[in-house]
Amino acid sequence: MKILDSHQHFWKFDPVRDAWIDASMAVLQRDFLPVDVLPIYENNGVEGSIAVQADTSEAETDFLLALAEEHNFIKGVVGWLDLCSPTLSDRLAVYRPHKKLKGLRHIVQKEPLGYMNRNDFRRGIGLLSALDWSYDLLIFPHQLEEALALVDAFPQQSFILDHCAKPYIKKGILEPWKKQLLALGERPHVSCKISGLVTEADWSSWGKKDFMPYLDAVVEAFGTQRLMFGSDWPVCQVAGGYTAVLDVVKSYFSSFTDPEKTAIFSGNTERLYKI
Repeated sequence: MKILDSHQHFWKFDPVRDAWIDASMAVLQRDFLPVDVLPIYENNGVEGSIAVQADTSEAETDFLLALAEEHNFIKGVVGWLDLCSPTLSDRLAVYRPHKKLKGLRHIVQKEPLGYMNRNDFRRGIGLLSALDWSYDLLIFPHQLEEALALVDAFPQQSFILDHCAKPYIKKGILEPWKKQLLALGERPHVSCKISGLVTEADWSSWGKKDFMPYLDAVVEAFGTQRLMFGSDWPVCQVAGGYTAVLDVVKSYFSSFTDPEKTAIFSGNTERLYKI
């Protein structure tokens, strides 16, 4: 079965810039580059990936695009540009020629409620569909209602929900996350990455059963044609590592049909990111 990883990161570790990587995540306080992930991909049968921004700067976008030019296994980049900038149109014109730039993301989970309602942010989102770029939604459960209003305002824009909106797996809390996720899934222009779940569970003692109700919910919400496997490497290193993450998803979908598994593990990523 072909596997494409819809969500992974690279960085050259900077303790100031990357202050979010605190002592509890000491395993991440180093460089993570293509040379580090390629053996992992070979061991797990992964053929390619989407590299996603981890820093809010154009330098990050340039860094990822340069890596993508050097390494063919990086099939696309989700970068960062200032969507709130009055000069965004000019910046989009600069980056439009980069064929491997597939979309943008902002770390909205760090922003206060109301951010996705801002006129300048929404103006920026409105400029993306003309480029046929996606927008990755990185949010917490308490931001789902606001995200729903955002996607309803842009029915022609492709939105991709990262990490299933980070449900509270460690606490075993389903609602109102599930209800709001189901509402989001009713919008056909919204898709979802099955990624980042192990880091929302108990890092040292999670079991596959912990994820079952959450995976049930995302399948109910998005079906098999709008879900993508993503590892969230190297962040997943804090809670079991790459093979363990892939095994959780493979195990859950083991009874699904071959076409459904193909869609989740590669086909949807190719289609939604226009690889």
